Amino acid sequence: MRLLHTSDWHLGRAFHRVNMLAAQAEFIGHLVATVRERGVDAVVVSGDVYDRAVPPLAAVELYDDALHRLAGLGVPTVMISGNHDSARRLGVGAGLIGRAGIHLRTEPAACGTPVVLADAHGDVAFYGLPYLEPALVKDEFGVEKAGHEAVLAAAMERVRADLATRAPGTRSVVLAHAFVTGGEASDSERDITVGGVAAVPAGVFDGVDYTALGHLHGCQTITERVRYSGSPLPYSFSEADHRKTMWLVDLDADGAVTAERVDCPVPRALARLRGTLDDLLADPDLARHEDAWVEATLTDAVRPADPMARLTERFPHTLSLVFDPERTPDDPEVSYARRLAGRSDQEIAEDFVAHVRGAGPDEREQGVLRDAFDAVRADEAVREVAR
Repeated sequence: MRLLHTSDWHLGRAFHRVNMLAAQAEFIGHLVATVRERGVDAVVVSGDVYDRAVPPLAAVELYDDALHRLAGLGVPTVMISGNHDSARRLGVGAGLIGRAGIHLRTEPAACGTPVVLADAHGDVAFYGLPYLEPALVKDEFGVEKAGHEAVLAAAMERVRADLATRAPGTRSVVLAHAFVTGGEASDSERDITVGGVAAVPAGVFDGVDYTALGHLHGCQTITERVRYSGSPLPYSFSEADHRKTMWLVDLDADGAVTAERVDCPVPRALARLRGTLDDLLADPDLARHEDAWVEATLTDAVRPADPMARLTERFPHTLSLVFDPERTPDDPEVSYARRLAGRSDQEIAEDFVAHVRGAGPDEREQGVLRDAFDAVRADEAVREVAR
């Protein structure tokens, strides 16, 4: 069976104020053409279909168009909700839409109920694990402590239990939206840390033939059977070096996996440039970036006059301007943002406690801070679901 694995469309999202709807529509057209031209038997979409719980109308219309075009091909599609989606909204009409071959899996309680498709070698069971917010689903899965690994492990127990009841030789595919250990994050994914832990081990998914992951925006192979497709378009300059693709996965009669990357259309190249303003304007080697979307980091000791206006004369698609004067790390003028770069909310809070008290928090106090951040995240998730 040939699968096309994609995820993280983020319909409705902009790129530094640039409307990406046309590029997203081009991607949908490319996806449909790939399904038709490469003999795809099933499409899997592993979450974050939309960029937010209540998407703009234009994004909903594009989603509707995508469903109609996929259904028109007669090729089944299995789709789960991600942490950016409203599971309840995305799942509206799932039963009816399923009759057209578009199978929406947005209910955590149904993770052990597969979509069963067949080819010449027998059945393939597709299990959809929507994004599982631990604070919201821990009771459903009967786990004592809310954490990503615990709820995913419990969901996978249901998957394995159902698979054990099926005919010998039944192959299996799991769709999941999670941060798996070994994956490389970018700046454009929403933090899903709970209890100080964001990632879960790939071993959680042992026992199935292929795991189609969503959430991380870079295409990556965790193991031969566990892969991220990544987002089809860039949503931050941290993705400048990404090759945006989908996975074309062949599942043979014995469940062995072979996979090929299929490139997605590139609306415009990304470039991250760094140097003094005069150097960026004069360097002939930068001519290749003049048509790219540009993030420019200026290292001038003194902020130059009219930097954006001057940059856009040479790089008309400059979208982001950062000032980072070259200084030693112990220079008191080093920016606050630079000192905080790469630090988690928990670490920043602990540093603040140390600053005002003269000593950092002890283990109990660290737990209090961690619980507070988790409670805020859970409250935000509840509010999104209720919107």
